[in-house]
Amino acid sequence: MKFSQLALSALVAASVKASIDIDQDLNFDDVIAPKAGNPKMNVKSSRPKEEKPKIEHPPFEPLAAPKGALFFEQFTDDTAGRWKASNAVKAGTDGEFSYVGKWAIEEPTVFPGFKGDKGLVVKSPAAHHAISAKFNKPIDNKDNTLVVQYEVKLQKTLECGGAYIKLLSENEKLHAEEFSNDTPYQVMFGPDKCGSTNKVHFIIRRKNPKTGEYEEKHLKNPPPARLNNLSNLYTLIIKPTQDFEIRIDGKVVRAGNLLDEGVLLPSLSPPKEVDDPNDTKPEDWVDDVTIPDPENAIKPEDWDEDAPAKIPDPKSVKPADWDEELPLYIPDPEAKKPEDWDDEEDGEFVAPEIENPECATHGCGPWKAPLVPNPDYKGKWVQPRIPNPDYKGEWAPKLIPNPDYYEDKTPSDLEPIGAVGIELWTMQNNILFDNFYFGHSVEEAEFVGNKTFVPKLAIEQAEENAKAESIKPKDDKPRKSYPTRLDHFKDDPVDFVVETARHFILNFSLDPVETIKADPLVFLAFVASGFTLFAVFFGILGAIGFLFKSLIFGSSKKPAASDKKKVEPVEKKEGEVEKKNKKEDEASTSSKATETTAVKRATKEDE
Repeated sequence: MKFSQLALSALVAASVKASIDIDQDLNFDDVIAPKAGNPKMNVKSSRPKEEKPKIEHPPFEPLAAPKGALFFEQFTDDTAGRWKASNAVKAGTDGEFSYVGKWAIEEPTVFPGFKGDKGLVVKSPAAHHAISAKFNKPIDNKDNTLVVQYEVKLQKTLECGGAYIKLLSENEKLHAEEFSNDTPYQVMFGPDKCGSTNKVHFIIRRKNPKTGEYEEKHLKNPPPARLNNLSNLYTLIIKPTQDFEIRIDGKVVRAGNLLDEGVLLPSLSPPKEVDDPNDTKPEDWVDDVTIPDPENAIKPEDWDEDAPAKIPDPKSVKPADWDEELPLYIPDPEAKKPEDWDDEEDGEFVAPEIENPECATHGCGPWKAPLVPNPDYKGKWVQPRIPNPDYKGEWAPKLIPNPDYYEDKTPSDLEPIGAVGIELWTMQNNILFDNFYFGHSVEEAEFVGNKTFVPKLAIEQAEENAKAESIKPKDDKPRKSYPTRLDHFKDDPVDFVVETARHFILNFSLDPVETIKADPLVFLAFVASGFTLFAVFFGILGAIGFLFKSLIFGSSKKPAASDKKKVEPVEKKEGEVEKKNKKEDEASTSSKATETTAVKRATKEDE
């Protein structure tokens, strides 16, 4: 209960401290072309009014392809036909297709934007999909900037699936074979989510000039993908300086230089030096850091290895009310012999034992002092060790120049790119792709985003907010307005906490990472509240289970053998109860018990 109160107090305190500006609008220009500081996106949230404003969905107007665009796709009637689904077949089969997933070009059904705005949609759940579009002219990125940008809209919560794209290598196979997982590519980029894995892929394939083989170089620390149901804009920028940026919704989420150590795995260039495979450790090499101390080779005479770790507490005194004459356990007076009990086969019935009710307020049975750490305990003697004067260090083979070394100084100089392909497997369908831009101009990509993505996102957010308002309970009372959040809290703490929590959840659904960064105290309050509810729920569940077990099975012990071990009493109760030895009836031992471990109680006559 105290923890629950603390969690609620934390939520209230965090709400007061939270700096979410409920009435602040999006600065759309800063979203796509962020200025210093990258201001976070805030969702405009307004109080429900008596007349709900109608959300306008203007008709879609295609954007003219930018002058420098090398590939631009809005899935209009005149360009959508260049996308071809793969008819690749599985190896070793009689024409079985590798990719059975269906594609469609259609409008979104979840939080739609412009009326008539279509995109490429994954239609089949739990299936492999592959589709590609060839370029009119291969992209040559030598000594140039490459900008890759496109939108992804997850119309269903993505649990396991990808939404990444591949820039396919220009070669004869590209035009002679069906697109598949084996089709060579230069860059792979985009979101991927499955289980606990959630990342935005950035992979480049580079050719090893020594072997002629291609290697995939993965971004070591990829950013997480956005998993909401709105459109999200993914942008990759690779500059001739080898600097790169990954943007999501116009905001830089990763940046660095491809040549820096640890940015890509494996590294672009192999190490200059490697271990000499012919080098061996000398026989006289000493790599023992320590040795036994020769001056302390004999165990001290006063070292008692047999001394126990604990001894009875010499200061402990038996409690005055401790009764050693009373047994700690007694036969259950309410126990009855089962109707199917056979004395000849099962032996004399012995009632199960219960704790002696007379021992409820004081200790019973033989008393023993509690154990305490033994001040004279030393344990097993081990010869002490000292630093080895002959230690030479850890041996390692000498380094020699790497015969396979090469240097890749210009990974931005990709091989010619002839097409874009989407090849993925997903459990969820209705993933929508839209507004592809490939080119050499960051400014053009920002222009495209500001003209297409930003106004579309504003409409989608309005739809999302309207849905959030529609599921709120109706309140006929007019909403009050407050000059400050502190005034709101003082006037109506409950309403303040509810509104703050609602606003945090809306922001969290759009951008979890930034929302947590902006309001960490509110997030921690939610976590604390969750743990409280979890503990209360399982506490109630445990109590119900205990009551149910008591009602069904009762509280007394089952019949047991008379030679069973007693539970060792704890001091008050540190005393140990000695059990009385009970003799078995020799006449009954010849009979084998079939369904019970109870044995016949010894009688005086038997003795």
